[in-house]
Amino acid sequence: MNIAIPKEIKNHEYRVALTPAGARELVERGHHVSVQAGAGEGAGFADDDYHAAGAQIETDVEALWRGAELILKVKEPQSEEVARLTAKHTLFTYLHLAAEQTLTRGLMESGATCIAYETITDARGGLPLLAPMSTVAGRMAVQAGAHSLEKAQGGAGVLLPGVPGVAPGKVTVIGGGVVGENAARMALGLGADVTILDKSLARLEVLDDRYQGRIKTVYSTTDALDSAVRESDMIIGAVLVPGAAAPKLITRNMLANMKPGSVLVDVAIDQGGCFETSKPTTHAEPTYIVDGIVHYCVANMPGAVARTSTQGLTNATLPFVIALADKGWQQALRDDSHFLPGLNVHAGRVTYPAVAQAFGLDGVDPASVISGS
Repeated sequence: MNIAIPKEIKNHEYRVALTPAGARELVERGHHVSVQAGAGEGAGFADDDYHAAGAQIETDVEALWRGAELILKVKEPQSEEVARLTAKHTLFTYLHLAAEQTLTRGLMESGATCIAYETITDARGGLPLLAPMSTVAGRMAVQAGAHSLEKAQGGAGVLLPGVPGVAPGKVTVIGGGVVGENAARMALGLGADVTILDKSLARLEVLDDRYQGRIKTVYSTTDALDSAVRESDMIIGAVLVPGAAAPKLITRNMLANMKPGSVLVDVAIDQGGCFETSKPTTHAEPTYIVDGIVHYCVANMPGAVARTSTQGLTNATLPFVIALADKGWQQALRDDSHFLPGLNVHAGRVTYPAVAQAFGLDGVDPASVISGS
């Protein structure tokens, strides 16, 4: 199969979809891998590394897309990339379509088969291709929020661990999943006073046992959110509804009850954000202030640590990429019921229910797509 690795063009996105080691695995299985010149530089992988792995380095981006059957990316395609997609292409990347109607329409019009990393499941009910970047984002959220709390950044001037005689900062994490646990773990490691809110008692029990009470666990209610808003120096939004838009848990009116200079870090921004006042930002301008509250809403946080992120992402995606390359997308999805939910768009139709619902579209059952009916 002809597999293409384009260079990411989203603002300050330095990751690449595949390491040279991953490319070598595909080449040794008889596949043709083309990598756009410079695609791996931001993650510390030179063109020579890919060439040594057996990949072809392509300088003509149009030729790269034109010759591809399977396109591997990290972030959702930008408008100029959507324009290059055709019905012969299979696109495998993060999509987060429930918050992107224009992108969804563009992918439908392209006729391409679009498979999203973030909606593939596993036998435990987890999201194995979202997990590595969720881990990175959760851990980064605390260091980004801690920096944003500095006075020069518009924050309240609070040092999270405090100092002898001065209480530590209070961090509330909304959501106890992969992002939330990793954020809480980092905040705890810095010496902050940490609380996790979640609606799953079973998950809260796991976290309480794992951290032996060092992280406070609170069942998430409107009252608990009100208390968090009043007391926290930093709130990290780590809520995930797989494939769907994130719920807006903190409204603009609630900002008036927050401490001036406190920080909101919205890790759910790819899915539309879980704070009403959230809007996507970039690493170039990561924060803005609303009603005295600092908002950090970078939509591709792991891109800032591109080498670690690229290695972690390839480790997770490579088995699925191999299946797509060896079998073709229909057989690969037919053979793995956990791979099937990754199919979001095919031949002009949305195949993921939450995306269809978000935009009032008539979706199609992905099982019928792979069966050919």
